[in-house]
Amino acid sequence: MTTTAVELLEVVWGRASTAPTSASQLRVLHILEHHDGINLRTLAEYLASTPPSTSRLCDRLQAAGFVERVASPEDRREVRLHLSSRGRAFLADLRARRERELRKVLADMPAAKRIALMEGLEAFCATAATQILGDASDPGSQTA
Repeated sequence: MTTTAVELLEVVWGRASTAPTSASQLRVLHILEHHDGINLRTLAEYLASTPPSTSRLCDRLQAAGFVERVASPEDRREVRLHLSSRGRAFLADLRARRERELRKVLADMPAAKRIALMEGLEAFCATAATQILGDASDPGSQTA
């Protein structure tokens, strides 16, 4: 059931195109949104990628106006990555479009099923947040 739900959600969200970004570029934007000012090496670790590949992703995002590179005040050799105002606007618009597509599906569901889904999603989010926070406090987990 979870596989089917994920696949259907991808189809529903696919109606809200992520153009002009690729899936990898979109992932970078989401990471930068939550980790403003990280360096390229840390971003590459989050992506499980190499710094050269990650740098090329950021080159394209910078050319599109979605990412800004700023020299670190502590070490001028280190570059900090920031989501630009255009990048933030793009993510906000994408979320709004995805939400509209999801609302269309939810509108056709019976009210009792929507309530059950909301209760289930609330429990899911609470459990996932607990696990993520627990992983972050584990000294053996990846931190950045």
